[in-house]
Amino acid sequence: MKKTIAPEIRYIGVDDNDLDLFEGQYIIPEGISYNSYVILDEKIAIMDTVDARKGGEWLANLEEALGGRKPDYLVVQHVEPDHSGVIAAAVEKYPSLQIVCSAKAATFIGQFFEGKTFNIKTVAEGEVLELGKHSLRFIMAPMVHWPEVMVSFDPESKVLFAADAFGKFGSLGDELFIEGTEDWSCEARRYYFNICGKYGAPVQALLKKAAAAGPAIIAPLHGPVLRGDLSPFLALYQTWSSYGVESEGVFLAYASIHGGTAEAAEKLAEILKAKGCPKVAMSDLTRDDMAEAVEDAFRYGRLIVAAASYDGGLFTPAHTFLHTLQMKGYCKRKVALLENGAWAPSAGRVMKEMFAAMKEIELVAEPVTIRSRMRSADIPALEALADTILA
Repeated sequence: MKKTIAPEIRYIGVDDNDLDLFEGQYIIPEGISYNSYVILDEKIAIMDTVDARKGGEWLANLEEALGGRKPDYLVVQHVEPDHSGVIAAAVEKYPSLQIVCSAKAATFIGQFFEGKTFNIKTVAEGEVLELGKHSLRFIMAPMVHWPEVMVSFDPESKVLFAADAFGKFGSLGDELFIEGTEDWSCEARRYYFNICGKYGAPVQALLKKAAAAGPAIIAPLHGPVLRGDLSPFLALYQTWSSYGVESEGVFLAYASIHGGTAEAAEKLAEILKAKGCPKVAMSDLTRDDMAEAVEDAFRYGRLIVAAASYDGGLFTPAHTFLHTLQMKGYCKRKVALLENGAWAPSAGRVMKEMFAAMKEIELVAEPVTIRSRMRSADIPALEALADTILA
């Protein structure tokens, strides 16, 4: 891997291909990277550490990059354990190291490292840390996606050290850089909506500050370093954080117990395609990755949820899906519902109640009800639902 991202700035992060669940819930079949950087100037600044799982490898990378020199600062932009797990070990190895962070981060560090004493310098919005030719201007980014977060901009190299913003699932291997969104957007989108999706307004605030700085390179704490024409990356983040529609089409998510609801969902997808819907994306909520379902719900402007009734309420996978959407700030979408119930359909009622708790959700019609299995008499209602959601 090419480790230099700009003159005097080296990548010292590590890949983790052994972890099965990121944050204990998101599957990462392609692993995850814990990114860290070091600025080798008159004064040396380390930009974040990594997860303790990879502490030994990170310390070796740091030592190699230092070439016998001693670091002066450890800039802690985000105290989540996957980025701060090696703080104590770094200070033990380099006792003169001064930690630079926000005031809130200083409090959090104390919570994670009980009994440890650190030399901490707190900084606020706009403060500058001079390193020599390079300097770091600190930009506060609270709730992207923790309250203590800040990012750092170096005017000399025009590198924006972006904390968890612009992050992506997947390890890096030998590919440190990326210059286009084609191979980036899918896992970056899944990462964004599941990690930062609730915090659109704080992300919007950070985007304005970042645009004013004028970065040429964005160095996140997960995923590849972004360079080249950054406008496509920034445009996607603008769409995502404003809850805009990225792709035209319908996302159809279904949760079926004995196959009847799945059959109706498949028929509805067939009808939508026949009526000219540009894209029908589908997810089986009982089997597919829930994080991908959340991703697609935000990606498209129209959502149909088809679900079975269960214990007088809503089948569990569908309930989990809607609860997750609510947690992530789902809004500004058109929604239609399909329920199934053998004797007392209840899924539609519960889904309506759950969507009513979300902002700017337009339920375009009353739920369509099928009884156990779709019949020919149900087709006109499915046709009407398709017409309504596409209108």
